[in-house]
Amino acid sequence: MRRFHDSLFGGLVGAAALGVATTVLAHGPTPQKIEATVTLAAPPDKVWAVAGHFADIAGWHPLVARGTGKGDGTRNGDTRTLTLRNGGVLHESLDEYDAARRSYSYRLDDPDLKALPVSSYSATLTVTPEGTGSKVAWFGRFYRGDTGNEPPEDLSDEAGRAAMKAYIEAGLAGLRAKVEGGR
Repeated sequence: MRRFHDSLFGGLVGAAALGVATTVLAHGPTPQKIEATVTLAAPPDKVWAVAGHFADIAGWHPLVARGTGKGDGTRNGDTRTLTLRNGGVLHESLDEYDAARRSYSYRLDDPDLKALPVSSYSATLTVTPEGTGSKVAWFGRFYRGDTGNEPPEDLSDEAGRAAMKAYIEAGLAGLRAKVEGGR
């Protein structure tokens, strides 16, 4: 009986160890991060007047064809729907808004993998003084479009990083053109 018990116990321990090893190998995606900044030759209040309203991004982001909002664009929980020039639609909600610090944070509510190959993201846009002008920082944290263990190439970490980088950098370039274009 003792031999049976030892054999059973050893088998259970071995199976548990195998299960742990399999679990370790089968982890999901890790969060990816992107940050881009631009220095603008305009005071922070002028930049914030353009970029600080959550739903008005279509006025300065070249990849956004149209934006509509619910709420006044300054309250936590306000939402915006962005129709991109590529036909995709992003639904986002405002998490934090601080006009005094010229900063807001928001998140994706419903993914559109054709618009951006990411399953979720949160981002923060901040305008701060920089010399005689302003520095705009846009930080995003996201997960790839396919959160399975072996995503297709178009929904991988690399595809998500490339798309988020292109989106944020295009936005900062558009903001520069809008703010500095009237000098």
